[in-house]
Amino acid sequence: MSFFSSLFGPKKSKSTAITLLSPEEFREKVNQGDIQIVDVRTPSEYKSGHIKNAQNIDFFSGKFNVEFNKLDMAKPIYLYCRSGNRSRQTAKKLENIGFTEIYDLKGGILNYK
Repeated sequence: MSFFSSLFGPKKSKSTAITLLSPEEFREKVNQGDIQIVDVRTPSEYKSGHIKNAQNIDFFSGKFNVEFNKLDMAKPIYLYCRSGNRSRQTAKKLENIGFTEIYDLKGGILNYK
């Protein structure tokens, strides 16, 4: 065991359910059609402009879990927020509740436009 691994512990295993996509990869997948795409920003952020066909489920909403439970866990889900922080946290939550194919937009919508 190296000095650093004894200090910081073993590396956490990388998630197999969550894939971070570049804006180009994300755009290509989104344009393919029949997908679940979720904008986890606030309603006012969503109204200021969102990706076509994106459903808005506010990360800070008290109904967050209820809304995600309505989605199909067996289908891939695409997530984004403003900069990538909320969507990353959402992806981890979704993995914990059983989603197996989660795609997160690297850098959020700021990086997408």
